[in-house]
Amino acid sequence: MRAVVQRVNQGSVSVDGVCVGSIGRGLVILLGVGHCDGEREAHWLAQKIANLRIMADADGCMNLSLLEVGGGALVISQFTLYGNAQRGRRPSYSEAAAPEVAEPLVERFCALLADEGVPPVETGEFGAMMNVVIHNDGPVTLFLDTEVSRRGRLKPSAPGDTLPND
Repeated sequence: MRAVVQRVNQGSVSVDGVCVGSIGRGLVILLGVGHCDGEREAHWLAQKIANLRIMADADGCMNLSLLEVGGGALVISQFTLYGNAQRGRRPSYSEAAAPEVAEPLVERFCALLADEGVPPVETGEFGAMMNVVIHNDGPVTLFLDTEVSRRGRLKPSAPGDTLPND
């Protein structure tokens, strides 16, 4: 899974001119799902994002997590995070998971984020053309990819695969 995480003062998403999700202070998360992603990746990413210390404390330093400030999360599914533009002029999205695989995993990620204690978790509408309004705070923007493990090494690409020194 890949996520672009942006710290915001507020964020919202509309479909056909109707607001379907909005938050105040918190994080807007643009979320992409790849072929090899599953429960493990969704769980790791939800835990990581809920506990990232990128929210400002009273002194303006990034010392607090989303949980500590009681901020919300706005999750927007975005398969284009798996776009590959190395060849030609039109990106290939072949590394993105098919919609029937990606949608339940996006929903699961949102549930896991809520289970971590993030109130509220708002979403866009999977597969829809969305207008996203992001009022960046900082700006603070991070890119997270579950292919890179917590120790900075590549994760196995499939269940049962192992890595050197595992």
